[in-house]
Amino acid sequence: MSASAADPRLEELLHAVESHYNDAKTLQVLFQEDYTAPNKPRATDRGLLMLRKPGRMLWQYSQPPGKVVLSDNKFLWVYTPSDNKAQQIKLQETDDMRAPLAFLLGKLDFSKEFKNIQTRPEGGDTRILAEPKNDNLPYSAVEFLVTRDSRIREVKVTGFDNSVLDFVFDQERLNPPLDAKLFQFQLPKGAELVPAGQ
Repeated sequence: MSASAADPRLEELLHAVESHYNDAKTLQVLFQEDYTAPNKPRATDRGLLMLRKPGRMLWQYSQPPGKVVLSDNKFLWVYTPSDNKAQQIKLQETDDMRAPLAFLLGKLDFSKEFKNIQTRPEGGDTRILAEPKNDNLPYSAVEFLVTRDSRIREVKVTGFDNSVLDFVFDQERLNPPLDAKLFQFQLPKGAELVPAGQ
């Protein structure tokens, strides 16, 4: 099924998902993140994702423990405890493959963000396949697995180098109370900061 004005079922599905997330001010969900790169073993991480509009995103990892990825609406901060370093990246310049999820931080609009949108049924859910409209992004394709009640249960991002980042979400909560202070990056004691542009 392809997106077109003549396909009201797809338009209705996309609109239902957009409404579900656009009406939310905050979001909290458990995630599992699988990263597969050519000629490398698959890496699996887990944790808690929190979103607060506009533009704030916090990935708190339980596996590996202590890892943090945070967006404060200006910068993306990535702290890795194994090397005790924190990277600061301008949000517009990041090639981090979590960036496709940033559309959830603003106004979700499939027709604005994506092209060549298609769907296929998958059990009781629907898989949405799309390509980014912006050619300057670090990925070539995105898939969303959407439930009957318009929740995004899975996001699969394929990079130009054929790497794949696959997120599975569980226990979604809309509009939980999330303090703005959660989204202010605090450099861990003794950690090295790598500022933006370096």
